[in-house]
Amino acid sequence: MAKNTNKIEEEVRLKKRSNFGEVWHRLKKNKLSMVCLGFLAVMICAIVFSTWITPYDYTAQDLMSRFQLPSKAHWFGTDDYGRDLLTRLLVGGRYTLLIAILSVALGIVFGMIIGALCGFFGKWVDSTLMRIMDVIMSIPGMMLAICISVALGSGVFNTALALAVGTIPMIARQLRSSTMLINGQEYIEAAKSFGESNFRIIMTHVIPNTLAPIIVQTSLYIGGSIMGIAGLSFLGLGVQPPTPEWGNILNNGLDFIYDFSTRWNVIVFPALVIVLAELAFNLLGDGLRDAMDPRMRK
Repeated sequence: MAKNTNKIEEEVRLKKRSNFGEVWHRLKKNKLSMVCLGFLAVMICAIVFSTWITPYDYTAQDLMSRFQLPSKAHWFGTDDYGRDLLTRLLVGGRYTLLIAILSVALGIVFGMIIGALCGFFGKWVDSTLMRIMDVIMSIPGMMLAICISVALGSGVFNTALALAVGTIPMIARQLRSSTMLINGQEYIEAAKSFGESNFRIIMTHVIPNTLAPIIVQTSLYIGGSIMGIAGLSFLGLGVQPPTPEWGNILNNGLDFIYDFSTRWNVIVFPALVIVLAELAFNLLGDGLRDAMDPRMRK
């Protein structure tokens, strides 16, 4: 009897809890995802408030303090121009995260539009747009980003656009599948019978009901974009010096890899920041995927 009462009370609590509350409740049970969420929160706060965290200017050069190892004055040491490495990594994180968020946003917006059109209209619209997506997907993502960066040139927006093009087909395919599943639902037929335009149906009924998987993928795509941005900057095709960005900071440090024993900090810390940021976003995305899975409610 007591067991049945507890079960009923649990069901009542679940019904009272909102969808967001239910997702958050399940996400909190994933300790690894919560650790990653905490790490990302601390990292983003440090990046945003870097002006008040470190007393150094990221452009200030002190040739008398070149290649200092980590110390109380310089927690991550200094680079070949005597600039504080921690300050440059924090400021560089602004550009890295800005480009990552911008590239994912562009990919999601255009991918959702293409996927919704393909799934809603079908026929020749679906065939034409999907064949274009297949052509884009046939090119390796990094190679495509390099080609676009070479054609457009370096810069924040051009780098974001170069990375966004490769994510559009994946988002479009995912939205196409979700749209095809809900296209025959009764509320879609009811909207058509009331004379609503196709544009209104897509924007108010189709896309809002396909957002859940996109929210999950966003975290994963941001992690991949961070690595892609670092790769382009490392090759000299992304953000250009003297503007700091994690990729070009790492590229600058690799010039001194033969003196690793005495200058290891200019290589290890930029690489560590890139790896930890991507890993945290990916693990958080895995946790969100499990938390938003309806099957996990049981």
